[in-house]
Amino acid sequence: MAKRAESDIPREVYVQFVKSLYGSRGTILFGATAHLVIALLVYANSGQPIFLAFGLILFAIAVVRYLGIRKGPEAVTDPHQARILETDYVIKGATQGVLLGAFGFCATYVYPNELGELSALALVLTALATVVGRNYGSARVVGAFTFSMLVPLACAFLLRGDLGHVVLAVLMAPFGLIVINSAADLRQLMLSAVMERKKASRLAQRFDRALNTMSHGLIMFDPNGTVVVANDRAAEHLGFRFSEQMIGRTLDALLLRGVAGSLLSRDDFATAREQLREAMDAGNGDKVLLRLLDGRYLEFTAREDKEELAVLTFEEVTHRVEAEEKIRHMARYDSLTGLPNRAYFQEMVREYVASGDRDRLCGLAIIDLDDFKSINDSLGHPVGDSVIYLVAERLVDHVSDTVKVGRFGGDEFMLYIDQVDDVEDLKARFLRIYESTCGPVEVAGHILSIEASAGLVVFPASEGDLNEITVRADLALYAAKDAGKATWRLYEEHMDAAFRTRQMMKSDLRAAIADRQLHVMYQPIVDMETLRVSSYEALCRWTHPQLGPISPSVFIPLAEEMGLITEISRMVLETACRECTRWPEHISVSVNLSARDFQGRAVVDIVAEALEKSQLAPHRLELEVTETALLEDQQLSHAYIKQLKELGVCIALDDFGTGYSSLSYLHTLPLDRVKIDGSFLQDVAENARSRKLLKSVVQLSRSLGLAVTVEGVETHEQLRLLRESARPDQVQGFLFGAALSPSGARAMADGDWTFPPLRVPEEVGTAAEEKRTAHS
Repeated sequence: MAKRAESDIPREVYVQFVKSLYGSRGTILFGATAHLVIALLVYANSGQPIFLAFGLILFAIAVVRYLGIRKGPEAVTDPHQARILETDYVIKGATQGVLLGAFGFCATYVYPNELGELSALALVLTALATVVGRNYGSARVVGAFTFSMLVPLACAFLLRGDLGHVVLAVLMAPFGLIVINSAADLRQLMLSAVMERKKASRLAQRFDRALNTMSHGLIMFDPNGTVVVANDRAAEHLGFRFSEQMIGRTLDALLLRGVAGSLLSRDDFATAREQLREAMDAGNGDKVLLRLLDGRYLEFTAREDKEELAVLTFEEVTHRVEAEEKIRHMARYDSLTGLPNRAYFQEMVREYVASGDRDRLCGLAIIDLDDFKSINDSLGHPVGDSVIYLVAERLVDHVSDTVKVGRFGGDEFMLYIDQVDDVEDLKARFLRIYESTCGPVEVAGHILSIEASAGLVVFPASEGDLNEITVRADLALYAAKDAGKATWRLYEEHMDAAFRTRQMMKSDLRAAIADRQLHVMYQPIVDMETLRVSSYEALCRWTHPQLGPISPSVFIPLAEEMGLITEISRMVLETACRECTRWPEHISVSVNLSARDFQGRAVVDIVAEALEKSQLAPHRLELEVTETALLEDQQLSHAYIKQLKELGVCIALDDFGTGYSSLSYLHTLPLDRVKIDGSFLQDVAENARSRKLLKSVVQLSRSLGLAVTVEGVETHEQLRLLRESARPDQVQGFLFGAALSPSGARAMADGDWTFPPLRVPEEVGTAAEEKRTAHS
């Protein structure tokens, strides 16, 4: 039994249990005195000297035990010493137990005496009761006491021979088991309590270690708003020497300590208190950025746990804020001149135009340096950069509350003039700026004459469509260039050369189609479950020899207007089918068909011809049809779709949800898939109703046996919500990358590429524009 206790009970707990045997030593003398008194009473009643001897011996043994206990077990530190101490206790205790049992044997059987028998039984029962409460820590001690006292008394009862005594003897066995089990239960209870306490202590130590080694500051407030937990990092950031100094303080007290420590001004204190209180009341993870007087930035995050404890975590984000400011500055300002770049300048102008009197007149000018390319070519780019810088300096001299300057790009600058009285006032004000900009400059020993052309436009603030106004200024600039440069022109209606530009674009597009200058790119379509590419959408692209990449939103409508769209569809179909045969078997290709393609049966022949030429399995080709194509001639378009379906290809309803009658097609047409428009995702992260609507659309489509693809996935948050709620079959969008070249698509397909969602950037662009401008 001792061996089992030593193996089952942790070593340090076993030592403490043995030490507990030596506690409450006063009860030993009290019990010895009681034994002596009872023995004297029995001796006086029976006249038998043996009872007097029992009393004296029991008292003597008790004194010896008391003196041994009095020395104390404090020096015991390991289980080996504890076992020796326990064995000593067992021997002495068992000796006392044997004497008590012998006393009962004599009083019951050898010298039967009614008082002696009752006294002996009382002594044994009382002693065993104290054994459970005092000696539970050692199973050996409990067993020794129990057997040494009960066995002699039970034997005496049996030897008496009468029924009553025999029954009492038999009952001694369960009574002894009760004593032993009670002591074992108490020992187990105490062991559990000790182990739970040790576990709680270890958890507290780990929590304290984790709390004070975390990189973030942490403060927890009770429902009364006072600090109950704080770590060392929080104390360090807020100017306390120790985290214990923060316990019991309120948020106001912590912030006032910051004021006293010159970390916050009084104004900052009021602002920080208001913002932090609002964040803590919300308790939903709102962030508050606080700037300290020493130049540091602390970012606080407020949350509320299940016990309604408000939690503030914060970290120093000085480097991040500085980096963000630098990045923001780089994104907004031109690195050479320090002027606002085109995008930021236009953003500022929109704000200026939208503010103030809506009936006032404003002016916008674009200034372009003449023959600047020759400076770069003849004198080098460093000289050219210096010229740009000097021109910017001259323009900055005119910046005021009503005049703003930005670099448009290259050798172009933009000028915004606010609060213009009339056209003549705008001309006069601009002329002063223009004349001061032009003229000779000295750069690296070279005297250069700066000449510039400019386009100027006047417009009312109430009609401030900046894109349109910029186009007008550009048209005026082109007129100045056409007039021989080194001059400026005010925009006039006859300068609108959009028609000529459009005609030129048509001519170039016709030549591009004939010369096969159009090419096909491939945007990944990703399986929702595996996040692997399961298909590609073929997208047509045109790179103009002079103008560069032309948006599909420009040339596709032109092709439809010119009746060339079917030729483009044929080229994309043949190219995409041929390219798909080079991909793994499980990857398919998706091609958009124009509404104009369904104005004749040629669309069926084109698809069949593309499949035949490429030898692509029909099920690997998916044709995307918009609702517009189905509305123009419903009877014919429905017939063509059924014929296409008979070829074995898959049919998808594209841009589902953007029309007015899409639901009717889900059960009337042989569709295989619906592609839900990206507009469904615009506010899905913030609007629960949008999520429910998207989920319902997916479930509706799936209940009709249709696969579902969601377009326009641009952020990881949108992807997460889709995976958790709607769970479409496929997703597509800029989150998984822009359109790829054929080689890029092959590389991704052959590599069995898996998109890890946790590593995907939060914002990668606007997929809606990609889809709007894509034809095929």
